[in-house]
Amino acid sequence: MYLERYTRVRFLLAFWLFVLSGVAFLDRTNISIAGIQISREYGLGNQRLGWIFSAFLIGYAGFQLPAGWLAARFGPRRVLTLGVLWWGIATALTAVLPSGISHAVVLLIAIRFALGAGEAVIYPAANQFVARWVPVHERGFINGLIFAGVGAGSGLTPPLLTWLITHHGWRAAFWFSAIVGLIAGSIWWYYSRDTPEEHADVGPLELSEIHAGINGTVQEQRALSSETVEISWRAILHRRDLPALMVGYFSFGYVAWIFFSWFFLYMAQVRGFDLKSSARYSMLPFLSMTICCLAGGAISDKLTNLYGLRVGRGVLAAVALFATACFLVVGSMVHSPQLAGVILAGGAGALYLSQSSFWSVSIDIAGRSSGVFSSIVNMGGQVGGAVTASLTPWIAQRFGWTTSFAVAAILAVIGGLCWLTVHPERPLEAS
Repeated sequence: MYLERYTRVRFLLAFWLFVLSGVAFLDRTNISIAGIQISREYGLGNQRLGWIFSAFLIGYAGFQLPAGWLAARFGPRRVLTLGVLWWGIATALTAVLPSGISHAVVLLIAIRFALGAGEAVIYPAANQFVARWVPVHERGFINGLIFAGVGAGSGLTPPLLTWLITHHGWRAAFWFSAIVGLIAGSIWWYYSRDTPEEHADVGPLELSEIHAGINGTVQEQRALSSETVEISWRAILHRRDLPALMVGYFSFGYVAWIFFSWFFLYMAQVRGFDLKSSARYSMLPFLSMTICCLAGGAISDKLTNLYGLRVGRGVLAAVALFATACFLVVGSMVHSPQLAGVILAGGAGALYLSQSSFWSVSIDIAGRSSGVFSSIVNMGGQVGGAVTASLTPWIAQRFGWTTSFAVAAILAVIGGLCWLTVHPERPLEAS
């Protein structure tokens, strides 16, 4: 008797998207870890360093719509592979920038802008993968897994890159980031495919489960798998809760990028930790993000199954953002540096309980147009990150770091309120 073998290729590919997500954030956050050395070498200071941080996010936000279109048109396999190659080149260009070169700040801004433009493809492409490969009841967990790479990549960055910088100089950290990215991108190209039908290792049982778990008719599923996906531009732009999601993700991005851009320097310059201690405590928010991102995805799926999409995606995200605000206010006010580090790390974790919801709801609402829809939402998040990269040190310099965290807390509350107006149970075609 012949027994069909059940395969789990979608989980293996989702895990590799977790790896690529980690590599992306390794490339993003390496400059904040090396920021003290780079600032000293080129005579930058925190304000100019903030401009360099913002340049990445402006490039990232500005290329979201093209990235979403490319992911829908050419598929996640090709788009992500070319994207990772681009990241590696941009990261290597930072490493080869000579010490005594004139206009270093302008060149660093240009390189980081290019890096941001290249990295713009990762999450719209990943979202397109989830829409094509992942049943509805698994999307919260899979998105949680993919975005757990954010915390893992950022969490491993401080101790690993600090060791490289201490022993081999800051340029070694950038060479390491570039090489790791090129290896990870090559593996993705070799093993991934744009649709489950194209993958030789996907068995009939897994294929039938994927098809059964994706909402829509057979014709819609075929359209989702087609390289000539028709984007529902009118329906997307007339979606009433799209602005709420963009504002919500702006708030998310503003808070998140305080940790990505400034937390390491905050612990070193404000809380008085030395380089090694600052690196250790800077791991905590990102470890918290990793754990809570996975937990948030699993909780989202569980609540969705029990109470529907409105509770599983929207209410969970709103509660998470309200909790984030509380952690930020308390953590910034406590006197103990160690306790402050732990509480603020709790705020990072609470924030990432909502991460999966932003991306799962894009697929719930937009279906085959999710690559573009999610890229529009993501644009809001990256604008928030670009604002915090420059605004946070400005506020801190004039009003203190407690005020900087208070502003972030207010935005988290606004983001939570926005989520209460989102209706993922109403798909794009029906809205």
